[in-house]
Amino acid sequence: MRVAIVTESFPPDVNGVAHCALRTAEHLARRGHEPLVVAPAGPHDQEAEDPCPVVRVPSLPLPGYPQVRVALPGRRTAAAIAAHRADIVHLASPFVLGARGLAAATRLRIPAVAVYQTDLAGYARTYLNAGEAAAWRRIRAVHTAAARTLAPSTASAAALEGQGVPRVHLWPRGVDADRFHPARRDEGLRRELAPRGELIVGYVGRLAAEKHVELLAGTSELPGVRVVVVGDGPSAPGLRQALPSAVFLGRRTGGDLARIYASLDVFCHTGPFETFCQTVQEAMASGIPVVAPAAGGPLDLVDHGRTGLLVPPRDDLAIRTAVQLLHADARLRIRYGTAGRTAVADRSWEAVGDQLLGHYDQVLGERAVAAA
Repeated sequence: MRVAIVTESFPPDVNGVAHCALRTAEHLARRGHEPLVVAPAGPHDQEAEDPCPVVRVPSLPLPGYPQVRVALPGRRTAAAIAAHRADIVHLASPFVLGARGLAAATRLRIPAVAVYQTDLAGYARTYLNAGEAAAWRRIRAVHTAAARTLAPSTASAAALEGQGVPRVHLWPRGVDADRFHPARRDEGLRRELAPRGELIVGYVGRLAAEKHVELLAGTSELPGVRVVVVGDGPSAPGLRQALPSAVFLGRRTGGDLARIYASLDVFCHTGPFETFCQTVQEAMASGIPVVAPAAGGPLDLVDHGRTGLLVPPRDDLAIRTAVQLLHADARLRIRYGTAGRTAVADRSWEAVGDQLLGHYDQVLGERAVAAA
């Protein structure tokens, strides 16, 4: 099968869309298929490490958020899909580049599968305090024109269906349970991060307004607690001021990131706009109890009172109270962490990739029947 993956982001970008697109390309190649990736060009692309051919489309950094690249208009996307002789087009979080990929697929009469991964309407509320309706109109137009939409969680599927998007199916995300493993716990790192033996509470992710990491300010001032923040983004300077007692480790990846996860005592996610929330799943694979907002993707991932605690979105007091509860009960932390690891250990990228291939086969089968 020849698959054109048109994605709004791809490594070396570090975000959920880029990571999922990479894993998809890797799985297709391992299974003997022929993927091609079309992605925005960045300032530091590393094509030598890519698992398949990658076509980079000229782009510009988003004003005020340079880590996000926006593809410029042009014919390169359509030309790449046509030259690849794609059987199916995979649209990863389509909005700008993905919309062009969909238009090209329609002209070439190639079915497209659209993967919903970013709550753009929520971002519009955060950054513009307006534009939510316009964002949904764009999302609805792109996804309605696709042969099938894949949503990563029941909450995102319900949101799409509530906006009138048809043919929505669930497709979750995998996790590397060998990399993210409790055995990566590093006592030396723990002593470095919390020299007085404090409870280590970690956040991993982008440092941007929609993540609301500032909600950890109260938690960072609790006696016997050390907040550790991993990631980078436009909010970093302001967060360093808002959380002066926290440790900021910057962007970390690979084995280094896995070691940090496993060395935490509690993982806190603060963003209310997650369609899935891969960092929660990685923390659970690392055997760490999770505190997360009762909204979006975490509703599927966190079993409240068994693998972690769900709290009202954007409630800093609720986060602080949950951390205090876990701080006071080491056995509860161990119980939640062990149950979380068990819950996600078999959610491999291989299994999730095979589910995706099943969706491709169904879409191609429906297209064949319609053409007969």
